[in-house]
Amino acid sequence: MSGRKAQAARNDELIREAARAVFTADPGAPISAVAEHAGVGISALYRRYKSKEELLQRLADDGMDRYLAQVQQALADDRDAWVSFADFMRRCLDIGAGSLTMRLAGSFPVTEEMSQKGRDIHMATVQLLERTKGAGALRSDIEVGDISVMLEHLHTIRIGDDARMNRLQHRYLELFLSALHMPEAEELPGPPPNWQELRGRYDD
Repeated sequence: MSGRKAQAARNDELIREAARAVFTADPGAPISAVAEHAGVGISALYRRYKSKEELLQRLADDGMDRYLAQVQQALADDRDAWVSFADFMRRCLDIGAGSLTMRLAGSFPVTEEMSQKGRDIHMATVQLLERTKGAGALRSDIEVGDISVMLEHLHTIRIGDDARMNRLQHRYLELFLSALHMPEAEELPGPPPNWQELRGRYDD
């Protein structure tokens, strides 16, 4: 990369990281708040993203890529099925999987490519859950929608500074994991969110 291209790439990463932080805290924040948080000029931001809507779309697509990489890593993990699944959940929490979904769904257009990626994510997660259930390590009534909602709820914990917040999120993830690791537990009330319900939140 030339010096100019390298700087543009760094600015783009700064903008996206800033946008994740700003919009997770306040979905209604103006795009200028992202530039300020990133420490770049508003003109640099608009050279890369024409609107807040376009930036949100990119964040969502990035988030899908991150999650898909984690579930693929878990499927390739040949360790104990429960250890692999629990580590997958911890990584998802750390990368922010689900952190923007509930707050920003419906605020940007969903492309066909994103819809296909969503289906790929859904099927890969089904495969991971079925493998973990097959090993007798996960309660039988847990489905993809349950995982999505749990991650979203964990990211609503906004107490203390970033370090304290992260510790609390992991505290409650461990409680979730303890409940999930009960294959013989009594069946949960009602069905989990299905694909149509999850996908429907993104419709304008």
